[in-house]
Amino acid sequence: MKKNDLLSDSDKALFQEAVEGISPLKQNRISPFKKSLSPIPRQLYQDEMLVFKDMLSDSFQATEIESGEELIYFRPELGKRQLRNLRQGKFSISAELDLHGMNVPTARYELTQFLGHCKKRNIHSMRIIHGKGLGSYHKEPILKNKVNTWLQQRDDVLAFCSARSFDGGTGAVYVLLRRLKHR
Repeated sequence: MKKNDLLSDSDKALFQEAVEGISPLKQNRISPFKKSLSPIPRQLYQDEMLVFKDMLSDSFQATEIESGEELIYFRPELGKRQLRNLRQGKFSISAELDLHGMNVPTARYELTQFLGHCKKRNIHSMRIIHGKGLGSYHKEPILKNKVNTWLQQRDDVLAFCSARSFDGGTGAVYVLLRRLKHR
């Protein structure tokens, strides 16, 4: 039995009526649809995550501090007058980051993003609120210790110190970033 024998005469007539006036295609091949995907730079993402992880390492050894202790750190190239002005809060605070209620990985990410943002916008003085640790499980300053450690590891941080009492006291730090050299 041939294919044409399977169709009734009424079906053939109905088909002829439906395709009346339509001209056949000159080819019988159809090109497959190929959607080209943009390449995913997986290695670049992995490299950036590794740099991000290494930038603020928890294995860096900084002195553990108590809740009420004042933080102070400065690089040798910072002048005494600049350090005194920073400690007295005389620098204009151009940006602020509040880490209250964040866990350590989130705080690390937010701090890195914040410092990168400040660097891009040429912001040199800022305040970072880390809290005193009174709300933590053991009433210890977890984020305060981490911020102390993380900031000391950054080459772009010239100095930081605990804020004045009305700016957060020992629950916040003033940070001074290195100015970008113009080429």
